[in-house]
Amino acid sequence: MHISEQDKVPQADEPLAHYVQRLRRSHGLSQREAALKAGLHPQSLGKLERGKTNRLNHNTQKGLAYALQIPEDYLEAVCRGESLPATQMLKFCPKCWKAGMPPETAWLHSRAHYCFECGTRLRDHCLNCDAAITSLKHRFCPFCGTSYNAINPTEVEH
Repeated sequence: MHISEQDKVPQADEPLAHYVQRLRRSHGLSQREAALKAGLHPQSLGKLERGKTNRLNHNTQKGLAYALQIPEDYLEAVCRGESLPATQMLKFCPKCWKAGMPPETAWLHSRAHYCFECGTRLRDHCLNCDAAITSLKHRFCPFCGTSYNAINPTEVEH
């Protein structure tokens, strides 16, 4: 199921419980499926969605971001009660990222532009069709079929 980037952005004054539940349902996941994908106990996700938890530890935040296919910054903003610009996107290093793996937390930071490991420019769009990358579940662009790991020589920093 494809969810637009705009639908992933937290709404103004949206509580953490509602945000997580809204995204989980948008992905067509049950609480149990989402919890397992996030590496959480199903009861912990249930507690979060009932509004009994308003803060997330680092591991929970990282797991939920992966399961819901969003940057961790989105969850941080919801916990702080702040809004995010709609232009923020998922970013990854085309050289270091392996298909099926969650992106490194440092890549998703709003101020990150280059990979901390190899110096390659982080990517947030398809090289071929320029479509925004909204999920790293697959390794190819769903619009044109170009590999996300394709390297553009201008992206490598020397």
